[in-house]
Amino acid sequence: MENKKAKELIEKYNNGTATEQERALLNSWYNDRSNTMDNELPEPDYDHWNRKIASQLPGKSKKTFSWIKYSAAAAILIITGAGLFFYKQSGHKPNEVTASATASITPGKRSATLTLANGKKIRLSEANNGSLAEEMGVSISKTKDGELVYEVEDSNVQSNQTNTLSTAKGETYQVRLPDGSLVWLNAESSLIYPASFNKNSVRRIELTGEGYFEIAKDKKRPFVVKTSLQEVTVLGTHFNIHAYPEEKANFTTLLEGSVKVADGKDQKILVPDQQSATTGNGLSIKTVEAEDVIAWKNGLFIFNDESLESVMREISRWYDIEVVYRNVDRNKLFFGGISRYDSISKILKKLELTGGVHFKIEGRRIIVSK
Repeated sequence: MENKKAKELIEKYNNGTATEQERALLNSWYNDRSNTMDNELPEPDYDHWNRKIASQLPGKSKKTFSWIKYSAAAAILIITGAGLFFYKQSGHKPNEVTASATASITPGKRSATLTLANGKKIRLSEANNGSLAEEMGVSISKTKDGELVYEVEDSNVQSNQTNTLSTAKGETYQVRLPDGSLVWLNAESSLIYPASFNKNSVRRIELTGEGYFEIAKDKKRPFVVKTSLQEVTVLGTHFNIHAYPEEKANFTTLLEGSVKVADGKDQKILVPDQQSATTGNGLSIKTVEAEDVIAWKNGLFIFNDESLESVMREISRWYDIEVVYRNVDRNKLFFGGISRYDSISKILKKLELTGGVHFKIEGRRIIVSK
């Protein structure tokens, strides 16, 4: 594909007007180009990205962004959600992250463990499609698309029994709850929920880790998601919650509708493209690119002004690896995006190209150094 055509498709992708066929063509072009011209990516429109990045940086005005500063700080820029990186090289030759060194490290997969109220555990990646169990008037099944589905067969049954859906590192899964709400679980996460919401005045569940929610509307019964530091209350909307135990805060990001976030001391209402952060010592709100926050659900890593440590936490959860830091700045900032289904060698190579960071593979351990 000619560069002119590629540029047109990139513009359409950014404007949200690209068709599915055009998206596929753009992805195919990028993959072919990545395989043959890894170090010859086209120059980005720096004026455009100056404005875009500057407008998104917290505490920054919309004046021209300093490329000199972030060239030295090893910034990566994303140009499309398809995972196309642009970068400014710093004149060094990065370590070679070979495919053979990472052959045993594969991307995550669609899998999870379902724990029923009676304690029975079902490995969903190993279970056959179709009916899995029946509990108190509720049928539980697995679809051919790998979705866990709850269907209420007896609307008069009331039960306080709960099920738990949990993902390990390198796993993700989707569940349709008894009320029709959809939940996507990211890696190393768990969801505790009733087998049936019948007769419950509040639809209440508990989350650890990260989940994206599309809640079925029910004005009479609010939906509440409890995490370690907060409760999020909705009637029917789309939002993401990031609440890993090792993180300093719980983050709630709203895509549409409205949600109420409460931490026991304070509560706030979010509007679309707002994100709350709950630390246990307060609740704050900022504006974000909500679609970037849920990139994980769509098979992408997207990093917007994220530290090296934050980037590697995400990579560690998805590829099920251990990360060790040696004499490196963990606060180094990154911008960029890449498919979560690319080989880890390709991801690490892209990170190395930014300068100032190197990776060494030892089994399932990645050593990060200058």
